[in-house]
Amino acid sequence: MSADDNTAEAIAAHLLRCEQTLLDPAVRHDRARVSAFLADDFVEFGASGRIWSREQILDLLATEVYTPPAIEDFRCRLIADGVALVCYQTVRIDAASGRRVATLRSSLWTNESGESGEWLIRFHHGTRAV
Repeated sequence: MSADDNTAEAIAAHLLRCEQTLLDPAVRHDRARVSAFLADDFVEFGASGRIWSREQILDLLATEVYTPPAIEDFRCRLIADGVALVCYQTVRIDAASGRRVATLRSSLWTNESGESGEWLIRFHHGTRAV
């Protein structure tokens, strides 16, 4: 992302691509690729209710069996200079039941290198939608 791409719309589009990339099973199984997105102090509050550290999430993603969901209703709000909150819903069809499973998600992203555009995710939260 270049300095010319620092508009709210460009940042939102960039962070949507980042979130989509992190849902890709090939990326999730590649520790180095996922690491490139996660801040050193990354924390996740999972939809399961568990709290995950950066290292725990890297270990989990490397071995998980995963069907990527679709992203719906993606929103991005710039809450401070170099800080963005993204909120969206992921949806997948449960293979066993055929039911639609939705999860509300939010991520806090920070721009770690100013105008060069290196955005890192610091916090992620997932909550099952009812």
